[in-house]
Amino acid sequence: MQRIISQTPTRISLFGGGTDYPAYYSRKPGATFGLTIDQYIYVSLHTVSPFFDYKMRISYSKIELVKTIDEIQHPSVKACLNFKNISSPLDIHISGDLPAKTGLGSSSSFTVGFLNALYALQGIKATKKRLAEEACYVEQSEIGENVGSQDQYHAAYGGMNIFEFSSSKIKVRPIVISPEKKRLFEAHLLVFYTGLTRYATEVVKEQIEKTRSLSNDCYLDRMYEMVFEAEEIVSQSSDQEVMSLLGNLLHESWNLKKQLSSQISNPFIDRCYGAALSAGAYGGKLCGAGNGGFLAFLVPPEARSRVREELKDLLEVRFRLEDEGSTIIFMRE
Repeated sequence: MQRIISQTPTRISLFGGGTDYPAYYSRKPGATFGLTIDQYIYVSLHTVSPFFDYKMRISYSKIELVKTIDEIQHPSVKACLNFKNISSPLDIHISGDLPAKTGLGSSSSFTVGFLNALYALQGIKATKKRLAEEACYVEQSEIGENVGSQDQYHAAYGGMNIFEFSSSKIKVRPIVISPEKKRLFEAHLLVFYTGLTRYATEVVKEQIEKTRSLSNDCYLDRMYEMVFEAEEIVSQSSDQEVMSLLGNLLHESWNLKKQLSSQISNPFIDRCYGAALSAGAYGGKLCGAGNGGFLAFLVPPEARSRVREELKDLLEVRFRLEDEGSTIIFMRE
């Protein structure tokens, strides 16, 4: 019997979200700027002995005991097993450092991490490119979810990257940043949990429809430009001004993001966001599709205590940046 555990990071997307949907980048170039954090999704695979009367055991927020893959309810587990043509009996356990359905890309982190573990089960070390591409295919084509393409790449590659999307290819480009500025990101980035969960594929339905009808292009075109403006700020600005400039750009991006759909924000989120800015945050955004999940802010050190006080009813996520992407952290026969 084998046991394998994969560890896959979640992400914070800062700029360009929305341009990574095929409905946009099949027509125009898209790009995103984001980073991964040390809050992980873990997938444990254990081959099942013949003594049990089930073939697959899947443990997450509920437990499934099934005799055939067709009986599996978890969409990504079912799709990945079919895609990889895995039929051997398995015990699959899914856990995470943070709640699911909260805008940090945990669904795609799971898909990437599960594929990584399935490859390891076959004795194959999958490349990051392969994991990202196949996770996109599984989620967008096999499951048919309304998801973009950045989360899968963040999960596979890890680190701080710019992803560029077109109808013909997806390019991965690490952001060139000094160690000092990277430490400034960790010192200025605060993340709070709103307590609201949602299904991203439902939240973005209106946004996708508006993107397909071209009515969102004026906002998305500008959000695409911001990715490269942010890259220029990180590269060219001094340590003293880089975070305030990025924060101002992030604030502009959040105001544009809210125009993409009526489902992006709500009065509670708007109040929390306004309170953080009044307390001294440079700017921020709601992570992910919208309408719940985590709020991220760039905050000068002198204002951190005020922002925390204003948002004291929300749980804060303590984290560090990570650079590894999806990895196999345990493997034993």
